[in-house]
Amino acid sequence: MDQILEFLSQIPWWGYLIAVIVIIAIKDVFFNKEHTILHNFPVLGHFRYMLESIGPELRQYIVANNREELPFNRIERGWIYASAKNENNYEGFGTDRDIYQSQYIFINNAMMPFKLANDHPQKKDPYFLPSAKVMGKNRRKRPYRPASVINVSAMSYGSLSAKAIESLNKGCKKAFAYHNTGEGGLSSYHKQGADVVFHFGTGYFGVRDKEGNFSMEMMKKLVAENPQIRAIEVKLSQGAKPGKGGVLPASKISKEIAEIRNVPQGKDVLSPPNHTAFTNVSEMVAFIEEIADETGLPVGIKAAIGKLDQWKELADIMATTGVGPDFITIDGGEGGTGAAPPSFADHVALPWVYGFSEVYKIFKDRDLCDRIVFIGSGKLGFPAKAAMAFAMGVDVINVAREAMLSIGCIQAKKCHDNTCPTGVATQNRWLQAGINVTDKAERVDYYFKNFRKEFIEITHACGYEHPCDLTMEDVDVNLGDKSLSQPLSSVYGYDKKRVEHKGILEMQTCPHLGGNYKAKKVAKKLNEKDVRY
Repeated sequence: MDQILEFLSQIPWWGYLIAVIVIIAIKDVFFNKEHTILHNFPVLGHFRYMLESIGPELRQYIVANNREELPFNRIERGWIYASAKNENNYEGFGTDRDIYQSQYIFINNAMMPFKLANDHPQKKDPYFLPSAKVMGKNRRKRPYRPASVINVSAMSYGSLSAKAIESLNKGCKKAFAYHNTGEGGLSSYHKQGADVVFHFGTGYFGVRDKEGNFSMEMMKKLVAENPQIRAIEVKLSQGAKPGKGGVLPASKISKEIAEIRNVPQGKDVLSPPNHTAFTNVSEMVAFIEEIADETGLPVGIKAAIGKLDQWKELADIMATTGVGPDFITIDGGEGGTGAAPPSFADHVALPWVYGFSEVYKIFKDRDLCDRIVFIGSGKLGFPAKAAMAFAMGVDVINVAREAMLSIGCIQAKKCHDNTCPTGVATQNRWLQAGINVTDKAERVDYYFKNFRKEFIEITHACGYEHPCDLTMEDVDVNLGDKSLSQPLSSVYGYDKKRVEHKGILEMQTCPHLGGNYKAKKVAKKLNEKDVRY
């Protein structure tokens, strides 16, 4: 034994290196049965896979320019990061965008901007921007006015980590925003003080019986035990994979997830592509009304848009019967946080701007817009894009990936394989450990507040008090060299229905205002710390 150790000690370090290389080469040539590259180029072939594995990072930091990446380029990510850290989010020396490109947005400012009176609510709270409409007004026992026009979209616990969900909820509480649960059920991490929109899909997670069917008794119990639930959303489809079901593998179902979702441990759980609680539009409307009657809450639907026939049927039923959803969330087909096959993410369902405009026209033609709160979801988490959306008829926007960026997501595109390096979209405890919930919650708060402040400033520049006053004539879209730029009304073929309201003060004193917003308390808090103007 001593002779062996002495012999090994005499081998130089490069000898061990050569030995390792030889072993890898033998393995690649004689034992590798999967990769042609490794067989044909032993040892060297591994560098190809190493570079491929960090390809997104290389392109992100070295190859791509500031405006080139998708889904969010470096300038967009930088604006969110700076806003979330409450740092300088300005840019100097003029825009570096190609302002002549197709689909470029131009916002038409007024000669005389809107001037705040000395006693205006936004003088004391420059971040206050609630929804101009109330969900379920005059129809439900517990109507709801979101205290923020920007809120967190549907992202489940399971898709996102526990610390990510907790950070988002605590951030929403600080920013007076609501937090949509996603279809994974209401977890303890959603119960950190923010308003909650309970969202469920075809799996009915959290409100299902042992056979996987919807349970009204469980829904009533959930709402009764959790007063922070202010609205209920029924998912028909989502932008990432409209019309496609999914499987929650047994390996990902922990005891905690099983309890939250009301599913058994030890076996796969199926989310079918369609609902079992209803089979057609009439039955869906009856289902919505039953939930609203039993819970007293506003009930809405979420969908990505494709064919329009059933949307026309829904609008006709609502126009003739006076019943139906209190809010409609339109999701863009651009894809989102949900993992999906490229064929779905790339090609199924319309992009948000086309889908929303088509659906809005259907409800406007039947004079239903006053009854519905329209929610937009699809890369709208930037003030200029939000201005376009509000000009088209949106009342509230939901953000998902933008909210993830605010808590540290780096767009590594690892959401689907449980290896998210920032711990945001993974259940790996080691990767989650780096998330400081207190710090990340503050970043969500700052992102939302700085978004609202900039959005308010754009609105005032256009001569209005609230962004719901923006019209289709206030935003132009560049259509290319031939048509140059045209107002939204010319591009999409309709004029938005005017939203009637009595001003920000009336919204601030509304008994249905959410977020536990208290004007005097907020004003005092803002006066005690540095507020950026």
